Amino acid sequence: MIKSYQEKNNFTYDWIIRTRVDGYWSDPLGPENFIPGKYLVPPGSSYGGLNDRFGVGDYNTSVVALSRLSLIPQLNGSGLTQLNSEAAFKAQLTTQKVQFTTRRLPFCIVTDRKYDFPPARFGVPVASLSSPGPLSGAKCRPCRPVCTGSCVGPVMNGLYRSWSWTDWANNTLELCDAHSDWEKGWEELFDEVAGKKLASARKKVWALNMDRCV
Repeated sequence: MIKSYQEKNNFTYDWIIRTRVDGYWSDPLGPENFIPGKYLVPPGSSYGGLNDRFGVGDYNTSVVALSRLSLIPQLNGSGLTQLNSEAAFKAQLTTQKVQFTTRRLPFCIVTDRKYDFPPARFGVPVASLSSPGPLSGAKCRPCRPVCTGSCVGPVMNGLYRSWSWTDWANNTLELCDAHSDWEKGWEELFDEVAGKKLASARKKVWALNMDRCV
């Protein structure tokens, strides 16, 4: 799709960014994250492979990184089978000899799923949207954090580092108790953290009904 669009419009992308619609960015993506010849992903949330919640690279590295389906037969032929998304992502880069690097990034994945707190060894920590960050794609929600400061270290050290762990150094992470629905008053919490522009957008979306959305 990318190749055909370039050919149709007679140009070539210098860089391609892969992101998600459920991501919340607390700061812009800086120019230091564009590294020629390397594909950049966030650290943590690796689930036995590489964090696949965001990626940026030049055209050549991105072509490989975005070939999630077309490279499956080649992975299978190499004996790399029954991989989860993150492990398959790492395998497709390594088998195609694409260099990758990690860098902490200022975004999280907003989720309404419920997770036990405190998380078990293979559990999922849920960050408060108000965390100083960078959160590097960790799951998050608007909440009044129940675990901050010295509380965070023991919880995160109990997680398996190659699974759902995320960086928490320098008090960058505050944790929610996400075992139930979003708490009452989450709208005000979101608006306070996100600022006037996103708060206004949230209110506009909240005012829509099904007839206007479909």
